[in-house]
Amino acid sequence: MSDRQILVYTATAAYRHVSIPAGVAAFRELGAEHGFVVHATEEPLRSLDGYDAVVFLSTSGEVLDETGRSALLEHVAGGGGFLGVHSAACTEYEWPAYGELLGARFAGHPPVQPAVLTVDRSHPATAHLPRQWHWTDEWYDFRAPPSDVTVLATVDETTYTGGGMGADHPLVWYRHHGRGRSFYTALGHAPEAYADPAFRAHLLGALQWAAAWPEGDVGSPLGVRRSGPPWKCGSGRP
Repeated sequence: MSDRQILVYTATAAYRHVSIPAGVAAFRELGAEHGFVVHATEEPLRSLDGYDAVVFLSTSGEVLDETGRSALLEHVAGGGGFLGVHSAACTEYEWPAYGELLGARFAGHPPVQPAVLTVDRSHPATAHLPRQWHWTDEWYDFRAPPSDVTVLATVDETTYTGGGMGADHPLVWYRHHGRGRSFYTALGHAPEAYADPAFRAHLLGALQWAAAWPEGDVGSPLGVRRSGPPWKCGSGRP
C-alpha cells in the first residue's frame, strides 16, 4: 500500500450535491493513476493521523463536532493539507477557525451557465489550463473577497449573468496556514465536471500541493496576493 494517504470527507448537514459520488470516484481514479490511497467517509470526523491531506468535497452545514474540529486543526497545525471543493465554502458557518482556514464564505450564486475564467498558470493546479478558460459551473459569490491568499483564477462577470462581486471575483486560491497548506476551488458543482480531464488535473494539482508532495512544488507564489478584512458568514442555497 502507498505511504500516501488522503481522506475525502463528504458529510452534509444542508444541501447535498448529486455530484459527490462522481467526485469521490474521480479522486479514487486519480489515486490509482498517481500512487496515493483514497479513503472516503461521511461519518463523524475523528483522527486524521496518517493522512497527507483531507479533502472537503462539497460538504455543507455544521458537520463537525468538537472532536472533528480538533482533529482538523491538529492536522493542519502538524503540517497536513486541506483541500476544499465547491460547497466546502458553505460549511461550518458557526466556526470562525474554519473560515480562516478556507479564506472566504459562500453568499449565493446565479443559475449554472458558461463563463470565462482568467487563470494564473504558476501553480500545479492551473499550469495545464488556458489563460482564458471557458467553463460551465455554478459561479459562487462570497460575502467578502478572500483574505491573505494567493488567487489563481477569477471569473469575468461580463461573460455570464447574475454575478455579484464585480470586476474582482476570485474563485480559486491557496494559502499557507501555519505549518499546513489550504487550497480552495469553488468549481465542481455538476457530476460531469469530475469526468473532464482539465478539471481532474486541476484537482490533482491542488491535492499534490496541499499534501506537500514533491510534484506539487510551486516555489515562490506568483499569483495575485490578497489581504483584507476577515470574512463574514453568508447564507443561501449552495
